[in-house]
Amino acid sequence: MPQPSPQPFARFGGLLYLVIIVAGLIGEMAVRGTLVVSGDPVATAGRILAAPQLWRIGIAADLLMHVCDIFVMWAIYVLLRPVSRRLALLVLLLNLIQTAVLVANKLLLLVPMLLLGDAPYLHGMAIAQLQILSYLAIRMHAYGFGIGLVFFGFVCLIEGHLIRRSRFLPWMIGIAMQVAGVCYLVNSITLLLAPQLEAQLFPAVLLPAFVAELSFALWLLVKGVDGERWMAWAAA
Repeated sequence: MPQPSPQPFARFGGLLYLVIIVAGLIGEMAVRGTLVVSGDPVATAGRILAAPQLWRIGIAADLLMHVCDIFVMWAIYVLLRPVSRRLALLVLLLNLIQTAVLVANKLLLLVPMLLLGDAPYLHGMAIAQLQILSYLAIRMHAYGFGIGLVFFGFVCLIEGHLIRRSRFLPWMIGIAMQVAGVCYLVNSITLLLAPQLEAQLFPAVLLPAFVAELSFALWLLVKGVDGERWMAWAAA
């Protein structure tokens, strides 16, 4: 049977990959980056109470990111399956675990909205306790995010290998994605084992990952894949 053109999958995956990047920046930088004051539960609680809708928008942006991630996984699986069906499936499974962890992790971001509300069952607790518990939930979310990125680090390593091997996508993007995988793993490991060091490394370590993923998304959206080479892999 004739193989369908890979270009619609590439364009679709690239577009939603960009949506994921934008939604992730909104949730992490525009929302939590402005409302969460590091090491200060009181100030953090005050900012969240002053802008509760913004906090909810951040959660919604994260969920949009994870929904789009499912479709991107599917598109990338279709694109990379001719290179190695087994490794493409492994990438899909690791990515599904990562997304499941991160979606469940979003529940922690609802905890501050509940604890800082005015429900009658909260009246028996001191305000300071509620603020500390809210901040603790936010910190736990950061650790949950790091745990999810452990799986995504391996996704990037294997995905980069398939891209380099394929030759219907630039080999440099494959190398960049593998560098991104190493960066994600280093960030997550230091978060768990040396959190103070992770705070210092965070911007520098994740910058290569951001560049790699943005490059991959833009290439899929604008250039797609080399159709002849993809068809050759599919026929083989």
